[in-house]
Amino acid sequence: MDVNAYLARIDLDRPLTPDAAGLRELHRAHQRTVPFENLSIHLGETISLDPGALFDKIVRRRRGGFCYELNGLFALLLEDLGFEVERVGARVHGERLGPPFDHLALLVTAPDGDGPWLADVGFGRHSTDPLDFRRTEPQTDPGGVFTLVDVHGSDDVDVTLDGKPQYRIERRVRALTDFIPTCWWHSTSPDSHFGRAPVCSRLDGDGRVSLSGRTLIRTGGGQRTETVLDTDEQVLAAYRENFGIVLGRVPTPPVRLAPPAPPASPAHHAPSASPPPPDRHAPPATPSPAARHAPPTPPAPPAP
Repeated sequence: MDVNAYLARIDLDRPLTPDAAGLRELHRAHQRTVPFENLSIHLGETISLDPGALFDKIVRRRRGGFCYELNGLFALLLEDLGFEVERVGARVHGERLGPPFDHLALLVTAPDGDGPWLADVGFGRHSTDPLDFRRTEPQTDPGGVFTLVDVHGSDDVDVTLDGKPQYRIERRVRALTDFIPTCWWHSTSPDSHFGRAPVCSRLDGDGRVSLSGRTLIRTGGGQRTETVLDTDEQVLAAYRENFGIVLGRVPTPPVRLAPPAPPASPAHHAPSASPPPPDRHAPPATPSPAARHAPPTPPAPPAP
């Protein structure tokens, strides 16, 4: 890992102290500069969780990714800076609770023992700052009011935003390779919502800027604007100007008959046979059942 190149990618300079304040700075900077996006699925690109492939995509090629990629690489940066990182699986709430390994989140502890903090730069709209994983009372964040709720009869923890459950964390520590099967499923299955439409979104001031299909969405200050982009040239310019992503063609939903064979992995948990909730990570241009990760509409921003 070229830490200096990674820090330059997120517009930060060394030295950066590995403490709670440093983690907060990293967390915000990452969400401002590295977008959540599923464009690889719509460009026919293979998604790999190999650390070298993640670094090449996110740092060298200045792209984004979805949770497994963004939190996967962010964890390596934090460890190189001196933090202790636990990778944990989460099941995303929707019409029903999603399958195990549906989401990757991070529990981070500073070298001085402060923590753990819930860090998540790969869930679309979520907390701007890391959440104190030790606290059960509501935590006010620029992204909303978050509460960590113990699940009765287990060690699991529900993360809620403005009273609405977002995902359920399983406290068992995992390796990044454990998420390979579900990453493959989300990137190849016709049942995965990730293949329905291209989306790209990042933190922008007190709001977000998102490109959902051909609709550019800006939120902030309790306001929301939508601009439909009529031509391919406008779409490609929006990716370039708002996210720093230079593409040769407009991403389009793939035509899928059946997913290819999954990659070999030491993980022992295959994705659930039932598809995950269809509303995760997709900020749509207009309200729909897939709106949990949409940029907020005034006056009260809904959970996207």
